[in-house]
Amino acid sequence: MGGCVSTSSRSTSGSMGRREEVSPTCCDIGFCGQKRTKRTFSDHVTALHHLPSVPNRVFTNGKSRSSCIFTQQGRKGINQDAMIVWEDFMPEDVTFCGVFDGHGPHGHLVARKVRDALPLKLLSSMDSCQSRQNGSGQTCFKGSSKAADLEKDVSAEERLISLWREAFMKSYKAMDKELRSHPNLDCFCSGSTAVTIVKQGSNLFMGYIGDSRAVMGSKDNNDSMVAIQLTVDLKPDLPREAERIKRCKGRVFALQDEPEVCRVWLPFDDAPGLAMARAFGDFCLKEYGVISMPEFSHRLLTEKDQFIVLASDGVWDVLSNEEVVEIVSSAPSRSSAARMLVDSAAREWKLKYPTSKMDDCAVVCFFLDGKMDSESDYEEQGFSSATIQSYHSGNAGESDDSCHRSEPSLQRNFTVRPSEECEGFGNGRPHPEEFEGNEDTVAGEDQNWLGLEGVTRVNSLIQLPRFSEERPKP
Repeated sequence: MGGCVSTSSRSTSGSMGRREEVSPTCCDIGFCGQKRTKRTFSDHVTALHHLPSVPNRVFTNGKSRSSCIFTQQGRKGINQDAMIVWEDFMPEDVTFCGVFDGHGPHGHLVARKVRDALPLKLLSSMDSCQSRQNGSGQTCFKGSSKAADLEKDVSAEERLISLWREAFMKSYKAMDKELRSHPNLDCFCSGSTAVTIVKQGSNLFMGYIGDSRAVMGSKDNNDSMVAIQLTVDLKPDLPREAERIKRCKGRVFALQDEPEVCRVWLPFDDAPGLAMARAFGDFCLKEYGVISMPEFSHRLLTEKDQFIVLASDGVWDVLSNEEVVEIVSSAPSRSSAARMLVDSAAREWKLKYPTSKMDDCAVVCFFLDGKMDSESDYEEQGFSSATIQSYHSGNAGESDDSCHRSEPSLQRNFTVRPSEECEGFGNGRPHPEEFEGNEDTVAGEDQNWLGLEGVTRVNSLIQLPRFSEERPKP
């Protein structure tokens, strides 16, 4: 194990079944310096040593109390998408959701690693930030006129937003650092996107990198359902992203046969052609402008807000925000919404790009009122909350620690030629202001990763750098 999980000694106590011991103390986001009597965060991490057994944590096709999730392998090889819904992430109505889209030879392992480790790092970062704030003199405001004045200037909500912003920034940084030093996972030319949200009461906190997206279905004044995009696709054609990459000597341009897709290239090689400006991993480009620092945003939810959809670009490449919201809102049952959305995306891939290979799709549908269908309705859809279906690319016993070191062969017969520099940055988009694994191979993971085999639409990576197999050690 690595990161947060390995920092504390193992516990042999049988505490996993008790809900009150599952919740970390970092959720006690109070502003009085009273002595806590609950378990410490290190105790919580010890209790979470076996992640698959954590209550109310769903990461394969299935449902939870307030959400349904579904992923389907495309036609480019192993499914490189991962997803998670973790209810009771903290007490007091706190839920974590995330979708992660891997790319490169080991993208599926990177995405799963991030899925498992990032939420723990977020918990740890939140605990650290709050402890520091409580230790900096922000105890009870009683009896202090200065403190009373401070309370007036900085509201509790603003402090909460500040805490979560710092926690997201620190956890994303720690995640990328762990990936860089991971002994069994080569992330030099592999990486993953991340779109993550935390709902705490009526507060929604979002952190994201890459081109996975979050969209909310909400009702307008006429009680009609509308789509609200919550995140920005952080692609290289955004002016601020392109400026940073070029300032770091990276190159941004599109290929002649896909002029609408700008990519990031090394200054000395027409590789790897990464189709996003921010990602976990991809260390061959981290010196040239690609970063893992997330965009962070906060939104106050209202009664008009109905649900949030997180999805990888396999969905957004063929369906608009409005179409996604319409499909989810019109699903015959809430528990079938994620699967219906993926099925709709699969049909659109065949219709719009009949000669292209469908991309992997992963969807999280999170219903904000916390209600789902009855168990009987859910089972009619072919699911079971007791026995959760596995990924199409793996088996039902997929381990959170699954990792292997086999080196897939690569097709080297595709020569990449640069074309014109991208023009018209933006395209109407809104502007955005690191476990030890076993050596066993999950079923199907011995498939070769082919940079460009046949006709595809948009690959996240075009070609690996020529020096990638003999990369310098970090």
